[in-house]
Amino acid sequence: MPGLINTHTHASMTVFRSLADDVPDRLHRYIFPLESKMVSREMVRIGANLANIEMIKGGVTTYVDMYYFEDEVAKTVDKIGLRAVLGESVIKFPVADAKNADEGIEYAVNFINQYKNHPRITPAFAPHAPYTNSTEHLQKIAKLSQELNVPVMIHLAETDREQEEIAKRTGGKSPVQYMADIGALNNKVIAAHAIMVDEKDMDLLKQYDVGVAHNISANTKSAKGVAPVTTMLEKGIRVGLGTDGPMSSNTLTTLNELNLVGKIHKLENKDRAAMPPITVVEMATMGSARALHMEDKLGSLEEGKLADIIVIDTKSPNMVPMYSPYAALVYGANGSNVRHTIVDGKLLMKDRQLLTANEGSIIAEAQDFANQVRKTVIASGEVVK
Repeated sequence: MPGLINTHTHASMTVFRSLADDVPDRLHRYIFPLESKMVSREMVRIGANLANIEMIKGGVTTYVDMYYFEDEVAKTVDKIGLRAVLGESVIKFPVADAKNADEGIEYAVNFINQYKNHPRITPAFAPHAPYTNSTEHLQKIAKLSQELNVPVMIHLAETDREQEEIAKRTGGKSPVQYMADIGALNNKVIAAHAIMVDEKDMDLLKQYDVGVAHNISANTKSAKGVAPVTTMLEKGIRVGLGTDGPMSSNTLTTLNELNLVGKIHKLENKDRAAMPPITVVEMATMGSARALHMEDKLGSLEEGKLADIIVIDTKSPNMVPMYSPYAALVYGANGSNVRHTIVDGKLLMKDRQLLTANEGSIIAEAQDFANQVRKTVIASGEVVK
């Protein structure tokens, strides 16, 4: 089948997975303080390597990442052979690779110029969210993205805090309406989450041809809500599947998302016929390619498209018998059922064995970093505000 496309993640955060999973207001009380202590080039490289092997083993052949030091992520992607859209984060407060949003934009432009001609890497801007960036910086990024012809990934309509702060900034507008009004909504944008959207917001997403990354397990785990994806699909909005970061969903393969997507939308709509398996599988492949505006190259096995292919073991106990391949994939499969992974015609994994990286050494390095986290963060107990 076509390789899976993970439309939203923060790959390097693998090294923080399973920390403070149930802390309320976790982003502001735990994750931002944690990152201020621990993010570095080394951390990003180690975390990205771990994420890459997890995704290859789970059947993800293309992923969309937003984090810091994305040039380090790019080096790991280049070496291991995956395909990726990599967005350099821009945020208004000091972070590991920039003192402010202006420096973040400068870093992003340099990164984009460095990788704009890479055959498997698409560099991008990644303003964190509307409320963590100023209007001026969001407008500047929108303009630059058009000039440089690169994507823009952003968390949009995700949280109550975002809704409240944008409403204060605009006199009551929603984040989607605000982005449209300031000229920052266009067909370069990949909007992560889009949970808190109404009919008007969805019409704007369709009007501006925005791609949406639907992250069901992260959104349910954080109790933020369920994006109205059935309505989005009815409106013809480009919707693909993502995992969010490994601190949010704790997994990076969208194959593990399928089950929740299929079931939770039935529950949300109180309709057993809602979100049939074929629709879920389509969202994980062609839908995700459309969300990235890359459907001419990815998302299906067709002559002329890039050879990103995975092979699922249908003889595993959880896949037998198979009366419907779509139902088996959505309700029964998991990442460990992926047997072979091919990107750009190159075999990256054969019979569950990685061919382009040393899995043991990558895991050992991640374990060593985890010991630093234990000593620096867990032992001190200082990171939670």
